[in-house]
Amino acid sequence: MSGEPSEDELERIREQKKKQLEEQQGQGQGQEEAMEAQRQEAEAQKKAILRQNLSDGARKRLNTVKMSKPDVGEKVEQQIVALAQSGRVQGQIDEEKMKQLLKELTPDSKSFDIKRR
Repeated sequence: MSGEPSEDELERIREQKKKQLEEQQGQGQGQEEAMEAQRQEAEAQKKAILRQNLSDGARKRLNTVKMSKPDVGEKVEQQIVALAQSGRVQGQIDEEKMKQLLKELTPDSKSFDIKRR
């Protein structure tokens, strides 16, 4: 014997490595599925809070904002959810309150100064 493993031993080692890799991949997929389920649950909870705290007009206005500016829409949704969870929302948010909230959260990017000499 020269110290090198035989073909049978090599095959057995390959099978063990293959099983280990399959187990690791299975665990990774399980974690991804759990994270996806958790994300979906959080999204459903957010939608329920928004449905409960927004009037129809405010919901339509928020959807319109999300269509044109998704990042601003997400920021407004997060703000409304935070307000609702902290208990600072009295009644439902109507369209006028939504306009005020949008005005507060979106910077006035269309203003500019013209200097004449």
